[in-house]
Amino acid sequence: MSFSLSDDCGTCEDESQEEAEVARPLVSETEGSSTEVAEPRLGTGLIDTGDPATELGHSERQTWSRQMDFIMSCVGFAVGLGNVWRFPYLCYKNGGGVFLIPYLLMVFVGGVPVFFLEIALGQFMKQGGVATWNIAPLFKGLGLASMVIVFFCNTYYIMVLVWGLYFLAHSFTSPLPWATCGHEWNTVNCTTNFSRVCLNQSLSPSPANVSSLNTSASCLEHTGLRSSVMEFWERKVLRLSGGLDEVGDINGYLVLCLLATWVIVYFCIWKGVKSAGKVVYFTAVFPYLVLVVLFVHGVSLPGAVNGIIYYLKPDWSKLSEAQVWIDAATQIFFSYAIGLGALTALGSYNRFNNNCYQDAFILALINSGTSFFAGFVVFSVLGFMAAEQGVDISNVAESGPGLAFIAYPKAVSLMPLAPLWAIHFSLCLSQFVGVEGFITGIMDMLPPKSFLCSLRREVVVAICCFTCFTIDLSMVTQGGMYVFQLFDYYSASGITLLWQAFWECVVVAWVYGADRFMDDVACMIGYRPLPYMKWCWSYVTPVVCMGVFMFHVVNYKRLVYNAVYVYPWWGEVLGWFLALSSMLCIPLTVLYKLLHCKGSLRERWQHLTTPVWGRHHLEFLPPENEARLLPKAEENKNTLLYESVI
Repeated sequence: MSFSLSDDCGTCEDESQEEAEVARPLVSETEGSSTEVAEPRLGTGLIDTGDPATELGHSERQTWSRQMDFIMSCVGFAVGLGNVWRFPYLCYKNGGGVFLIPYLLMVFVGGVPVFFLEIALGQFMKQGGVATWNIAPLFKGLGLASMVIVFFCNTYYIMVLVWGLYFLAHSFTSPLPWATCGHEWNTVNCTTNFSRVCLNQSLSPSPANVSSLNTSASCLEHTGLRSSVMEFWERKVLRLSGGLDEVGDINGYLVLCLLATWVIVYFCIWKGVKSAGKVVYFTAVFPYLVLVVLFVHGVSLPGAVNGIIYYLKPDWSKLSEAQVWIDAATQIFFSYAIGLGALTALGSYNRFNNNCYQDAFILALINSGTSFFAGFVVFSVLGFMAAEQGVDISNVAESGPGLAFIAYPKAVSLMPLAPLWAIHFSLCLSQFVGVEGFITGIMDMLPPKSFLCSLRREVVVAICCFTCFTIDLSMVTQGGMYVFQLFDYYSASGITLLWQAFWECVVVAWVYGADRFMDDVACMIGYRPLPYMKWCWSYVTPVVCMGVFMFHVVNYKRLVYNAVYVYPWWGEVLGWFLALSSMLCIPLTVLYKLLHCKGSLRERWQHLTTPVWGRHHLEFLPPENEARLLPKAEENKNTLLYESVI
């Protein structure tokens, strides 16, 4: 009997060597103990090592220097962007505290189960991106879809870092430029003291049935005043044009920040996880220190309590709005990096016997806890700004992606040694982990013995960074924010991530088998996870994902920026092209594989759903288990070429 083996570049080994490796029984080698042959686990074809701490040799793939590198990488990816920036703006957009209800529900029925599934799958398969789905080759389109999504995500999300770097470059002066008026970008309506302007009107007598809120709002309506922070953001950083069709000029300073950001990202990941693992400690721990300082200062400001009350007090009427549930699911899947391929890529660098089950719960707690805490920081500042301007909190600032770049700089400008804290805030953001996930998927799917496979990792990383940089030039124009939100709403949106998570659960639970995968996880960590995971993969999560997905489709509304600008029809067409470019990867790949496989439909299904194992799985694979043998190299050649071209 002959076998073919796959490694990171898809090469094949000598048949005699393969037979020898398969025939060799699994042994557990622990220091100071005798060698014993382990018995196969019934029903799975895998063999229990007995000791979950036993390390298996996978010398051909990098592993984390320390397991804490993996934890910090996942934390840094979430804390840098998903929690500090995205969660507060979605919470503010959807009425404050009511957003926490669908958010927490999605954590338990979608976030944690799929988060654990992706980490465990990457660790078990020891590959990232497309190659991860060798567990069910017919559905390798899932890997292609995640690669498309994470590519778009890396392309537009890097702009948050660019804006942060731009603020950093302007943080070395005192006072900070966004803390005062009188600059070239300010208008005559710029002010830093709303209370003085509205003082006379607030002191004037008013009927008992007229609230102070209406009086204050009327004051602002007549004066048309603008905060110095908002004018710095809109008129200096963005130089916002009138719409998507008004591209305007390229901001030269933002181009330099964009170039510097991609250079930094490149040197963080160019050597793989060995180099990235050293950087994550700074990007994961440092933001927490800054958030704590901002929180302590924020709650001491006048009006901060009202902001926190707004954050925690739910508006129950919002629960009937489809977009609230869509945004909650999007935030969960995005901040948890679900469907982006990053988790499977990061998990593939774990030791085979790493306790990924425990890691999943720890990371979920840190992730959601950070989102919740970041909400306190932002809304305490929004409460102060509302009190200062005399308006309701829902009207104090824009509800779009720029909210964090209004609230955080405002908080920093009110602190002692403001330039110092502004620098610290700008250093909080990181995105290189998402780029690392994309690079891992690219490297794992390159065709064997090809020119691309022979390229050094450093060259592949440079090509990917330059490609993303070129696309990002469209976002440093005066109409760049409209392009940014188009990517944010469609390319890595709720519909694409829900679609991805739905199929991941269906493939693992119903094609490969939920019990079978639970046994594989038990082989890695030494015990079976709670049945809750299996139930979620099989029933709860797919139903919830598809339900929210259909809810979004039925209640679809046109994209609007900052509750004012409605995108043109051609902008929405472009957005749906971004969304469908990933979603269609799954059905088109299934159709392609079925049409290019020989035999009856049942035989094609049987052949294409047979897992393709890597060399490290042979340590667990008995030779008599035909279902786990690898297909021959010549049968896989065309498929590999197709996937590489895609």
